Amino acid sequence: MPRLSEVIAALENLWPAERAEPWDAVGTVVGDPDQEVSRVLFAVDPVQEIVDEAVKLDADLLVTHHPLYLRGTTTVAASTFKGRVVHTLIKNDIALHVAHTNADTADPGVSDALAGALDLRVVGPLVADPADPSGRRGLGRICELDHPLTVRELALKAAERLPATAQGIRVAGDPEATVRTIAVSGGSGDSLFDQVRAAGVDAFLTADLRHHPVSEARAHSPLALLDAAHWATEWPWCELAATQLDEISDRNGWGLRVHVSDTVTDPWTAHAASNPPTRTTGAPN
Repeated sequence: MPRLSEVIAALENLWPAERAEPWDAVGTVVGDPDQEVSRVLFAVDPVQEIVDEAVKLDADLLVTHHPLYLRGTTTVAASTFKGRVVHTLIKNDIALHVAHTNADTADPGVSDALAGALDLRVVGPLVADPADPSGRRGLGRICELDHPLTVRELALKAAERLPATAQGIRVAGDPEATVRTIAVSGGSGDSLFDQVRAAGVDAFLTADLRHHPVSEARAHSPLALLDAAHWATEWPWCELAATQLDEISDRNGWGLRVHVSDTVTDPWTAHAASNPPTRTTGAPN
């Protein structure tokens, strides 16, 4: 069995820490470099529910997309929920490693996995990494559809292919407009509207879209917007990352058992659809 330091070196080769955004907190959070690793669990969020799953699985390493401590802390006391995560990990000899924005811009990365889940053909990055001479790394992906779909059909396909969440898929734009090209970005993407418009695509699928940026984007162009749950747009990366580690394990003869958590850690738990208005006077619902 490989040591944690060997597995982490392989993961750092896939997602180098130096490619993370300056504000990000990636890398190994908990773990003894000399401990042996035989079972690995991939998940989006390092929350207690996922850590408990790792314990039940008898995993030695948990790899998550989201950081545990993004803004730093002064305590890991078990009386705090993040401190309890740390205590549970250490007590059960489970290491935690994070690949966040360095996985977003990787080749392949988070948005490649999102595109793959929707059977989209990747043309190139939405925001290219100037340090990549191949022009393949970067944030988001510009994609083509094999066959044109209406915005409505594309939204239904996204709802079917992405993990189910309470939110589902929200749409801004003409549901019957035709989509041949689309930009995708896993996670929060409304800071990318300028780049999406410059790409000249018909639609943009991302997460965490807010009222004012969407309203302004719709005023600028007929671009259709598809808003999925943040967790759902990033979960496909877990499957991609697990496959990558499996291949590395086979190549090195490590015999790792690699798993992907299907536990839904999206914080939204229910959705009540609005009823069509039945009156024309009074305040809106």
